[in-house]
Amino acid sequence: QAKLLRAIQEREIDRVGGKTPIKVNIRIVATSNRDLAAEARNGNFREDLFYRLNVVNLQLPPLRERPADILALSKHFITHFAHANGVAERPFSEEAETFLTRHHWSGNVRELENTMHRAVLLATDDEIGIDAIRLPDGSRIDATPQADVAQRAAAVADATARSFVGKTVAEVEQNLILDTLDHCLGNRTHAANILGISIRTLRNKLKEYSEQGVRVPQPGELRAHAG
Repeated sequence: QAKLLRAIQEREIDRVGGKTPIKVNIRIVATSNRDLAAEARNGNFREDLFYRLNVVNLQLPPLRERPADILALSKHFITHFAHANGVAERPFSEEAETFLTRHHWSGNVRELENTMHRAVLLATDDEIGIDAIRLPDGSRIDATPQADVAQRAAAVADATARSFVGKTVAEVEQNLILDTLDHCLGNRTHAANILGISIRTLRNKLKEYSEQGVRVPQPGELRAHAG
C-alpha cells in the first residue's frame, strides 16, 4: 500500500534492480469487493491511500440485480468465445435467456464469462439451450434454486422512488449531502468533489444543518457512530 501511495503521489516508481526512480504518467481505476471505507476505519487499509483512490466512486450492484446487463454480457461472451474457438455463433433460446436472468450469479461477471465459454463448447443445436448452460459442477442452470431477480430489483427501485414521496427538495438534498459525507468519512473536500459543488457551498450547507440540530459527521467519523 505504501508503494502504491508513493506512485500516486510522486508519479514515480522504482523498477526492480533499478537505481533511479522512473517518472510515470498514469490514471488509476481501482475495484474492490470489500467496503474500503470500513477497512480504513478498522485499520486494514491505509486511510490516505483510500482518499487518493476514492476521487470518483461508482458502486456497481451485483450482476443478479442487473438482468438487462446479464443478457448483454452473455451475448458478448458468446461472440468472443465462438470466434476464439472457431465455432459457429449461436443465439440463445428463449428458455435459456429466462434462466440466465434469474440465476443468482454469486461470482458475478467472472462466473458468467466462465459459463458462457462452457456453453459455446457444449452447444450442438442451432440455439444455445438450457442443456448447454452448465455450472462448474456440471449441473444445468435450471436445476439450481432460482429467484425472480427482475421482480425483486423492480421492487427495490419502486421502494426507493416511494421513499422520496412527500419530501421537499431541501430534505432530499440534505439526505444526499449527509449520505455522501458519511461515504467520505466526513472528508469535506472529497464530498464536495463527488457532489460537484464548491467546498464553500458544502460548508455553508453543513453549518445550516448544524444550526437546525442535525447531526453532521466530523472528519473521520460517521453519523451512525456518534455517541
